[in-house]
Amino acid sequence: MIAHRGASGERPEHTLASYQLAIDLGADFIEPDLVLTRDGVLVARHENEIGSTTNVADLPQFAARRTTKRIDGRDVTGWFTEDFSFTELRTLRARERLPQLRAANCAYDGQFLIPSFAEILELAARESARLGRQIGVYPETKHPSYFAAIGLPHEAPMLALLHQFEHANAAAPVFIQSFEVENLRRLRGLTKVRLIQLVDSVGGPADGSGQSYAEMLTDAGLAAIAQYADGIGPPKDAVIARDADGNLGEATGLVARAHGAGLAVHPWTFRRENFFLPADLRIGDDPAAHGDLVGEIRAFVAAGVDGIFSDNPREAALAIGIRA
Repeated sequence: MIAHRGASGERPEHTLASYQLAIDLGADFIEPDLVLTRDGVLVARHENEIGSTTNVADLPQFAARRTTKRIDGRDVTGWFTEDFSFTELRTLRARERLPQLRAANCAYDGQFLIPSFAEILELAARESARLGRQIGVYPETKHPSYFAAIGLPHEAPMLALLHQFEHANAAAPVFIQSFEVENLRRLRGLTKVRLIQLVDSVGGPADGSGQSYAEMLTDAGLAAIAQYADGIGPPKDAVIARDADGNLGEATGLVARAHGAGLAVHPWTFRRENFFLPADLRIGDDPAAHGDLVGEIRAFVAAGVDGIFSDNPREAALAIGIRA
């Protein structure tokens, strides 16, 4: 079970507190999204734009750094990690990204720092030793072609840290994931660590690799992915579709086809709020109320997936039948 940005249903995402709670609740892997600072430090943020996940907008000393950039084909306005040194980022504090759905998490706004990838690896190593079980890391390279184009590629600093923590082989408790293709191809030539090709429900990779995500999930597309990756991370509806009424429907057959190509299947993202659940698994009408996440996850386990990304490790552990 992969704790998506930590226990992000319980604490502001991508904080050491969120990762620690995820481990305490039974997560097998903790998942940091990795972006870079101006001085090349890998840090965990959902996006390189940090206006909605930190208090940067409240700090007058950084007001002039608000700008608009072209990221993966669209204009984004805000504050960007690559315009800050790591030391400057450490003056910021994390905030809840989904306050309308997770009001309780807002009580923790302002309490936590932005962690570096090195700190996350240190946490996983320390907790593995304390608990006597392996805590893995599952980093995502965010916007890798964009960062490479501005002279801040992910690969070298990420692999150097993984090597430092003795995570440099196929048996390491590590998966590296990306929505792009070319950086995974480059990584395949640089490391034996397991790689996961993320796919979305629409569009295609931002690196211009010449194919849509839908094409990547055909038999030919899966065979091509298997040449450089060890698995796929599809949106959950690609594994079990919803019916016309928005209820949980039938398995699509993707798991069997991916397994036939030699690929593991780790769908995303399982969240307990009604807003994210199929209609028949919601409880009440409040989008922020908690529905039957355990039932949803169990349906996907029955469909044969090899792992799941969840914001709610407690419910995910219960559904899978591990440390509840």
